[in-house]
Amino acid sequence: MRVKKRSFKPARSKPAVKRHQHGRPRASAWVDPDAAPEWTEEQFARADLYHGDKLIRPGRPPSDHPKQALKLRIDADVVEHFRATGPGWQTRINDTLRRAAKLKVRA
Repeated sequence: MRVKKRSFKPARSKPAVKRHQHGRPRASAWVDPDAAPEWTEEQFARADLYHGDKLIRPGRPPSDHPKQALKLRIDADVVEHFRATGPGWQTRINDTLRRAAKLKVRA
């Protein structure tokens, strides 16, 4: 008759402070709102801005002449030629089409 050996693992003690995977202590539950830390200018700059219940998104203002999204079938070798020129290839196709149509190229 074979006797199975039991593996014994000592009980681990839990750490007093739970930590994130990066080793920093987790933030405790916020109980007293009067104990809130002062905000820095950087935190104000990154904060969301609301007008009533509407979130106002920062960013580029709407264009006077927005571009129109469309599906256009172009020969594969033409697309590869422009893609090979690097980032901004779609803008270069737009500029090439404007010149071909004898329209002013926008800056």
